[in-house]
Amino acid sequence: MTVNTVLTPSMTSSNSMSSGYSSLDDESEEFTFFTAKTSFFHKAKHAAKQNEPKEEEQGGTKDLSQEEVWKRIEEYNAQVSENGMKLASDGSYTGFIKVHLRLSRPVTVPAAGSEAASRQTGGRSRALSEDQEAADCDHAEKRTSFYLPCDCVKHLHITSLITTREVIQSLLKKFMVLDNPRKFALYRQTHRDGQALFQKLPLSERPLLLRLIAGPDAEQLSFVLKENETGEVEWHAFSVPELQNFLVILGKEETERVRAVKQKYAFYRQKLQQALQRHDP
Repeated sequence: MTVNTVLTPSMTSSNSMSSGYSSLDDESEEFTFFTAKTSFFHKAKHAAKQNEPKEEEQGGTKDLSQEEVWKRIEEYNAQVSENGMKLASDGSYTGFIKVHLRLSRPVTVPAAGSEAASRQTGGRSRALSEDQEAADCDHAEKRTSFYLPCDCVKHLHITSLITTREVIQSLLKKFMVLDNPRKFALYRQTHRDGQALFQKLPLSERPLLLRLIAGPDAEQLSFVLKENETGEVEWHAFSVPELQNFLVILGKEETERVRAVKQKYAFYRQKLQQALQRHDP
C-alpha cells in the first residue's frame, strides 16, 4: 500500500505531555467529568476485548460478481483522467481513495530522537509489541502532542481486499501516531438536500469497493477520519501517562472555570454596590 500525502497548514504543537481527550470540546456551560474504578488498571486488557463493539466487526457491502466489477471499473475509468482502477488476475482490483482527516483533538507522536520515532522511521514501520508499548508509557516525556491540520487530505493506493481497520492503521503509521487505533473511526460522507451526512464504517468494510460502487464523484461519497464517538469514553484505550495527563488538563480547566465564575459574580457585586450607593439617602 502506498500513501501520498497532501498537507495544508503546518502542524501546531500542544503543550500537553500526551493527548486524546479534553472536556472543552465545546464551549458549553455544563461539563461532564468521568471517573474510573480502582480496579480499572488491572482489568484494562480484559475490558478491551469485552467492550469492543461487535457491530463494528459485522456488516459490510455485498461482493460484486466478476462481470459487475469489470463493468463498473470500465465506467469508473471513463470518468477520470488519472488514478483509475486496475483489475488483477486474481479478481481483485487496485485504486485510489482520498481520506479527509478532521480530528478535533491532538494526537500523540514520538518526540524527535526517541526510540519510538526511530522505530517508525527506520526503513519500515512495524507494530509495537506490548513490551515496547509499556516501555514507551514509562518514558512519557519522549512523546509529544500535535493538532493535525484541519481537513488535510491523504491519497491511499489500496486493493479491494483492504479493510477499514487497515486503512485507519495505515494512516496512523504514516504520521507516526501512537494513539490506539480504536480511538479513530472511518466515516463515509454523503450529501443530501445540501446537507452532509456521516455514517461510521464497520471495521470489516472495504473502502475501495464503496468507491467503485459510488463512482469517482466526491459528492456521492467521500471518506473522513474522525474520533471514534461511541457515546462513552473508553478509558482502557488510554495509557497510564495519558490518564494522568487528563487529570492535569481537568485540573487546569477547573481552575480556569472557577476563576471565570468568581470574576463574573465579582462584576455583578460591583454593579449592585454602585446601584445601592446611588439610591442611598
